[in-house]
Amino acid sequence: MAGGKCIALIAHDQKKDAMAEFARRNQNALADWHIVATGTTGARVLDACPDLKVTRLKSGPLGGDQQIGAMIATGDIDMVIFFIDPLTPMPHDVDVKALTRLAVLYDIPMALNEATADRLIKTLNH
Repeated sequence: MAGGKCIALIAHDQKKDAMAEFARRNQNALADWHIVATGTTGARVLDACPDLKVTRLKSGPLGGDQQIGAMIATGDIDMVIFFIDPLTPMPHDVDVKALTRLAVLYDIPMALNEATADRLIKTLNH
């Protein structure tokens, strides 16, 4: 992403409502950031916060997780917030693990639940 900071927002199906609410609640903090999001998550965030700058990628199972992983590897992502659902089996679990591995490898701050995301988001504009 040319110019500015970029944050990735991803949420499993059972966590999409929580992600939309998280974005709404933190809209001011997110306003100065470019957001990339997997397909449906991006749509839900835009519905909740139409003024945010959101680029929607493919759905996670259709390659969106891998698109975000590639952006991490090229230095285009500065932070990842991924609301995972640990109780629902994921057919694309391998993609999720690869994305997590890349975030760790490239030392990208990553929140996997709402409590961590709330703490991480407070650092955005400081």
